[in-house]
Amino acid sequence: MPSNILLLSIKPQYAEKIFSGKKQVELRRVRSRLNIDDLVLVYVSSPKKALVGSFEVEYITQMELKKLPKDLNEFWNQVKNIAGISSKDFQSYYNGASVMVGIFVKNIKTLPDPIELTQLREKIPEFRPPQSYRYLNESEFKMFESMMQGITISSLCQ
Repeated sequence: MPSNILLLSIKPQYAEKIFSGKKQVELRRVRSRLNIDDLVLVYVSSPKKALVGSFEVEYITQMELKKLPKDLNEFWNQVKNIAGISSKDFQSYYNGASVMVGIFVKNIKTLPDPIELTQLREKIPEFRPPQSYRYLNESEFKMFESMMQGITISSLCQ
């Protein structure tokens, strides 16, 4: 079992690129405690509003933004061919950030049928999609697992 299970909200256009293999690193402005081989469940934000799949963490890279534009350019050079984002959008995204984080993905799995927000709330009435991300405890994950049509954590982590 992974040490962390993260529920991550991703905009539809970027989630689509992850699941098609065109985006191999998810960019973030906030550190997480993710480790190699941790599990990330992907919730696609509005207008889709659904849990669509998962990936495992291949590795994480983080860089403090101390010297602009040097640090920004250095990080961009690491991810530009696999980030699924334009240089302009990259620069805009990290404008004002203090840290740049790259979550490199592996073992991407798509759910056969996305689990829509209404379905999630039927099973978990207090469910609120995270603005960015949130960690799931084991009992929360078991509720998600029960909705994933027989898909288990062990089948997601292979």
